[in-house]
Parts: sequence; C-alpha cells; structure tokens
Amino acid sequence: MARSAPETRDEILAAAAKRFAVIGYKGTSLQDIARDVGCSKATVLYHFVNKETILTELMAPAFSMLFALDERLLGATGQAAQRDALEGIVGLSLRFRREVALLHGEFPDLLQHPAFAHIQRCSDRIRDALAGGSTGAEARVGALIVLAGIAAACAQFPDLDDDELRAALLAVARRALGPLD
Repeated sequence: MARSAPETRDEILAAAAKRFAVIGYKGTSLQDIARDVGCSKATVLYHFVNKETILTELMAPAFSMLFALDERLLGATGQAAQRDALEGIVGLSLRFRREVALLHGEFPDLLQHPAFAHIQRCSDRIRDALAGGSTGAEARVGALIVLAGIAAACAQFPDLDDDELRAALLAVARRALGPLD
C-alpha cells in the first residue's frame, strides 16, 4: 500500500531525527535517510530540497521559542536580563531536549551555515544577557560556559526527569553566574 505524501514526509523527518541523534548531522546522508524510510533519495528530495532543510524543519519549533526568548530580552538589562535569560534558556532546553541532543557537539559547525546565521546572533544576545550586560572577560566566559553547559547537560542526562534537571541546571548556573538578585 502506498504511503500518502504527509506520511512519507513525517517518516523522513523521523528517520532523519533518529540518524542525526545517533550518527550526527554531518555523518548522515540523504541516501541513509531514504534507506531508513524505504524510499528513494529522489523521494526525499521531492519533500525536502536538501539535508539542511530537513534539519531546519526539525528545529523550527525550538528556533521559534529561541526567537521569542530573544524578543522578551530586548528591553531587559542587568540582573533582570540575566535571570530571564537563564530561566528562558533552561526552559527552552528542557522543552526541546531531543533537539538539543540532536545538535550537541555539532552546533558550532552548523552555525557556520548561512541558513543558521540568525541563530548565532540570537545565541550571542542570550549569552550577553546571561553575562548581565557585563563586557568583562569573566562574565562573558562564564555566560558562554553556562550556555554550553545547559545544552550539554540536556544531551548527557536523559535519565533525569525535567524537574530534577531544571533544579540542577538553575542551581549550578546561578552559582557560576553569581547573584542574580
């Protein structure tokens, strides 16, 4: 029985997500995805222009929330921005644990793609908010370590439930960033 176009599209996305999580984005080919779905590479290309388009679609909900967080932080400064950025990025990372795990380790390379340049700018602004607006090296480096550490913890501790991981992430990040109040 032939699959419908939406079913095939969903199967392609599911197969790609699984491959990206296990093998990585760079290590996955369109042919690998097609083989997992049981279709031709041409069928994959019928639904998606390229592998980057598949990744973009998989990441769209997470990116949308990231942009919303960035918007919320626009007028915030100092410790208020720091607190809102921390709570926002922890919440977003927990909500999209699978997507964070998908990209863990490959995110810096992916940000070099022109299609993801806006993500780099957004991440830079969130990092700056985590630094509390400070331009000092210690605050900026600390903010980057916290941001990267949140992503790494979400990818590395799938055995922790969201509430337990949230509490741990916030406690460790607050210690690393210093007082937020």
